[in-house]
Amino acid sequence: MEKRKTTPSIYTALFFALLFLVWVVFSGFFDLFHLTLGVISCALITWISSDLLFEDRTSPLRRRLLQLVRMTQYTGWLLWQIVLANVFLLRLAFGPRDRLQPQIVRYECGLKSDFEKFLLANSFTLTPGTVTFKILGSTYYIHAINDEAAAGLDGEMERRIARIFAAEGSDRREGAAAET
Repeated sequence: MEKRKTTPSIYTALFFALLFLVWVVFSGFFDLFHLTLGVISCALITWISSDLLFEDRTSPLRRRLLQLVRMTQYTGWLLWQIVLANVFLLRLAFGPRDRLQPQIVRYECGLKSDFEKFLLANSFTLTPGTVTFKILGSTYYIHAINDEAAAGLDGEMERRIARIFAAEGSDRREGAAAET
């Protein structure tokens, strides 16, 4: 039986629709000028980035939908981690200064694709208290504001990102953090 290929236009259209929806929600303007500007901007971004985002377009639609569900779950989890980290930093800012222990943490990553690595680096940086400032191959150098923030680099984000892109039933290597 021949494997059915999904058409790239489906992914491109979904990506454009998602971008345009975000544009409309965040702009808050519903006049013809702003909607036209949104269509042009989203079409340009879709045209530029669709090859980068959808490198393997022969995968079944079911796998893409599963990735979308997992990415949505990860985004919710990440937003919650950002809230928790903000509360932590607020307590840290109003607490004694001796709790500040800035340090550089070296984190070894086991993710495969550049997009997965990019997502991990941005997840570290979006979470207050940590900033990814250098990546060499699979080694991340992260500034952490104290020991507690450094301890949060326990590989949970990497495992969740690996789960998004993992094929059904496959296991991915877990990363490990090593402090230097």
